[in-house]
Amino acid sequence: MTKRQWYINLGLVVGLWAVDFFSKIAARTYIHGFKFYGPLGFIVHYNPGAMLGTFSTLPPVLRIVSLSTGGAFLCFIYLALQHLIPQNAMRLRVGMSILLGGILGNVTDRILRGSVTDFILFGNMQHTTPAFNFADSVQWIGYALIVYSLIKDGQLFWPEYNIRRRIWVNPTFQIRFITMLLAMGLGFVAISGVFFYTYLKVSIDSLVVGVIPAVEHRFVVPFFITFSIISCGFLLVLFMVGRIVSHRTAGPLYAFEKFLTDLLEGKDRELKLREADDFQHLEDLAKKLRQHFQTRNGQTL
Repeated sequence: MTKRQWYINLGLVVGLWAVDFFSKIAARTYIHGFKFYGPLGFIVHYNPGAMLGTFSTLPPVLRIVSLSTGGAFLCFIYLALQHLIPQNAMRLRVGMSILLGGILGNVTDRILRGSVTDFILFGNMQHTTPAFNFADSVQWIGYALIVYSLIKDGQLFWPEYNIRRRIWVNPTFQIRFITMLLAMGLGFVAISGVFFYTYLKVSIDSLVVGVIPAVEHRFVVPFFITFSIISCGFLLVLFMVGRIVSHRTAGPLYAFEKFLTDLLEGKDRELKLREADDFQHLEDLAKKLRQHFQTRNGQTL
């Protein structure tokens, strides 16, 4: 992205997070009881789960840690996708920023309070929707904009006329690149896993009085479940990033090799790389080679 696009998208994330943060403070301060103003109602409700109460039945440790860490993991995915998607897919970028801003609003509440503050209702005194908050509403806007962008701007992601349809254009290089990336990711997972497990176990042994194995089992098992899910997701994203980045590197070289082969066989054509490809200067080099061959063959441009 350009710097301006980064400023717009990150500003949108921070702005939506701030609106949600202060709206929840206002709700906890000024809303008392159950009130309706036409179809719009207000009541302060603390939701221990995710959107509309999902995952609220999970054990507290597993629920709070997994949902909060999941928000941080989404930040990593957001930054990776913002770097990888085409530069002119602005609708998709904005949709992702709106979605992340809403998610971070609820993640902040969950980290600071252990639950999410919901305070908006629609309906009447007898029939109402589940309580929600500003972050929930903007998340739905983000989802809708993402889906609309994928449908409307599909040609940016899946070009109809794409001469380089192969994903594995240089398997040896791409597999080696992905393997190196995954090895670094596994190293990070192993180091962080050992650190957090050791820290959790030592803390339990130091603070708990009584049956320590039972307490360890209560906390360590949810830790392993949560950490395993997050680690698998992290490695999956690394694999996808490695495949895309390696394709952007190997793809232009593959296209240039085909261009040279065709040129030597007398087939005159242009070299056109994808917008996100590396080695964009190969297009200029290919143009100069065409001009050279056409001059030698007595052709005119």
